[in-house]
Amino acid sequence: MKKILFTIAICMLATAAVAQPAKRRAQQASTEKTAAEKKKLGATYREFPVAQQMPHDAEWRRDIYRELDLSKDENAALYYPITPQGNQTNLFTYLFKLILRGQVKAYEYGLDGNENFSPSKQVKAKDIMNKFQINYEENDKGAVRVNDADLPSDVVKFFFIKESIYYDQHTATFNSKVTALCPVLQRGGDFGGSWSRVPMFWVNYEEAAPYLSKHIILTSNLNNAASMSTDDYFMQRMYKGDIYKTVNLQDRILVSDENDTTSLRKERERIEKELSDFEQHVFRGDTVAAKPVANDSTTEAEATKPKRTARRSTSGRRSSSKSASASKQKSTKQKSSSSKSGSFSVRRQRH
Repeated sequence: MKKILFTIAICMLATAAVAQPAKRRAQQASTEKTAAEKKKLGATYREFPVAQQMPHDAEWRRDIYRELDLSKDENAALYYPITPQGNQTNLFTYLFKLILRGQVKAYEYGLDGNENFSPSKQVKAKDIMNKFQINYEENDKGAVRVNDADLPSDVVKFFFIKESIYYDQHTATFNSKVTALCPVLQRGGDFGGSWSRVPMFWVNYEEAAPYLSKHIILTSNLNNAASMSTDDYFMQRMYKGDIYKTVNLQDRILVSDENDTTSLRKERERIEKELSDFEQHVFRGDTVAAKPVANDSTTEAEATKPKRTARRSTSGRRSSSKSASASKQKSTKQKSSSSKSGSFSVRRQRH
């Protein structure tokens, strides 16, 4: 009897699964896929706070590319320590280890210098190491291992970042967001030769953000206890970098347009001023509220009292001492009489 009931239950479940609408089956599959991705990320996903996403329908947005010089004090937190010290690593070492473990994808740096996060542009860690001559070990199963001393952390002295500055009309806020990272090697300079910069690969910031929120960096030379996550460092715009390119119709960079150092500096300042002017234009104060508030009748009367006092005191100086004494006695009589009628007068003195 139990076997018969069990068989009937199985048939009913199979019938319900077949009769389930296609839309509901697709929704269930999507839910299971999301749960699997969360399980793969593990604690990183659970502890990462949900950041505000940049809206796709922003009323205004300006995409710019900056060059971060890691030798500057503002960006030194991304460069040190050059070799890992305990749990502390610099940004390049941390990113490259994420790529080796397959937790973050690397994308090709094309000839145009633009980021492209499509699957066809994805590059493997082994291809990166072969291209830039990074020593590694590979076992029989194809697993790759790299020693910390073999990573070119000391020569990655620049980072290219893409920054989107936008106005969110839904929240009435003016924000900026880093959307892409690119480590840059500095090579050459031997025997008095010129230095050259070699971009390595692009990383999608949104993909690396959950891990960057767990990467702690030092932010002060005076206080070694001052630290924050790399994600907070970028979100608070604590970095400093020069603009080398903007998203434009011709896809040109500033260096090709402005070869002269002075002209290049002026062009960068002009773009920075455009961004600042737009932000001030959005959040400028109300023209009515910005004007000084007119004094009310009481304040205005108090403000005019010294002027009337000055005129009376001037006329008083022209009178003789006898008339002054007489007027004093007269005012005393008037004061006493006015006090009887319930009114009073204030004697003004010249200060």
